[in-house]
Amino acid sequence: MKKGIVSIVTVLFMCTWASAESSVWKVQKDKSVMYLGATFHMLRETDYPLPSEFGKAYKASEIVVFETDIGKLQEPSTRQKLLAQFMYADGSTIDKHLSVRTYGELSAYCKSNGIPLEAFKQLKPSLLIVTLTAMELMKLGVTQRGVDLFFYGLANEDRKIVKGLETVEEQINYLVSMADGNEDDFVTYSINDMKNVKQQFESLANAWRKGDAEKIDEYIVAELRTKLPHVYKKLFTDRNSKWLPMIEAYMNTPETEFILVGAGHLVGSEGIIALLRKKGYTIDKL
Repeated sequence: MKKGIVSIVTVLFMCTWASAESSVWKVQKDKSVMYLGATFHMLRETDYPLPSEFGKAYKASEIVVFETDIGKLQEPSTRQKLLAQFMYADGSTIDKHLSVRTYGELSAYCKSNGIPLEAFKQLKPSLLIVTLTAMELMKLGVTQRGVDLFFYGLANEDRKIVKGLETVEEQINYLVSMADGNEDDFVTYSINDMKNVKQQFESLANAWRKGDAEKIDEYIVAELRTKLPHVYKKLFTDRNSKWLPMIEAYMNTPETEFILVGAGHLVGSEGIIALLRKKGYTIDKL
């Protein structure tokens, strides 16, 4: 089964099943405690309420930490800035930045799915692919109300402290530049990936519900590491390395934090959980 871009959009931009494990981890060292939660950035309404372990970690924490400032990310001015950076500044269109073969594949995909490519031609490959993937997910009833937005709203209602691991500008830059220099490979890979969107979403959601870290790693990043290593490095390893000192610093505060990041950042040999374990932290699933 193909994995990759569909999974990234799902967990980068679930229900109350009983199981022995979850996608929430408790981190301890000496007397310090924090929680790590693997998130889906997009979910279906039927995926609510969330697994009870998320609620337990949230209630036990005074500070909730997200990848970025979600409030600022939702502001109209930020969205306008994001759209401007995702469009070609020189007024050119995507067909000028792809090979004839790759553009043909993109055109064929859009035509077969009833998508007016002409309306999106000014978008760079990164946002175009994210947009097309989101359109496919919407057919499954998936919306932007994912784990992050849910807990951001709850934390504001409860007046808990909310923080971010990177600025909105940094996150936008990661997304804008993830296909730079490899546009053809990125678009071709993504088109093939989107052909199995329903199966991928269901498989990933099931692994997430069960807290199956190996499957989450397989579905989100394993193939990406091989097929699009530059995207994997930019979106995962570089950011994980940058976040790690900040996450460790939270372990030195008197408060308990609940850190919520995309599931792909936590799992695998280069994920945050593995990096923390190497530093001597005790980590257990709830």
